[in-house]
Amino acid sequence: MKKILVGTDTSASADLAVGEAARLAGLNGAELLVLHVVEPIYYAVPDFTGGAAAAMAGVLDEQRHGARAQLLQIERRYAKRRIKLRILLQSGSAYQAIVDTARRLKADMIIMTTHGRTGMSHLLMGSVAERVVRSATCPVLTLRAGKSAKRGAPKKRKR
Repeated sequence: MKKILVGTDTSASADLAVGEAARLAGLNGAELLVLHVVEPIYYAVPDFTGGAAAAMAGVLDEQRHGARAQLLQIERRYAKRRIKLRILLQSGSAYQAIVDTARRLKADMIIMTTHGRTGMSHLLMGSVAERVVRSATCPVLTLRAGKSAKRGAPKKRKR
């Protein structure tokens, strides 16, 4: 493996994927590509004044600024390890940006967490991980982010 792409929404559960991707990148001497995608919010209400569109552009700018700061924190956190790490920030559909970026940068693997949504929340919110798995041209490793998961630490078995 030469390039590993990890998708992050900068949540605690996504830290699990970043940690696992960093571990694999370190073991393989691979470049770690950390991608965050800001998804624009669209409303189905016509705006004849232009005020709402301008306000939404400001919200998008704030989201991008906050995401960039969080990506820089990730970069600093892994700076002491001997891992070549590149942070990437994009806007658009999360799954599409992940798949397109992996293809464009020739990633050998994508790593991401899944929130394990079921029922109505899965129907309404969908699953970014599921769409990535279905669309990616490279292998995708999904990690289940459960409430008891400890940042990539394996559970100890009782003997």
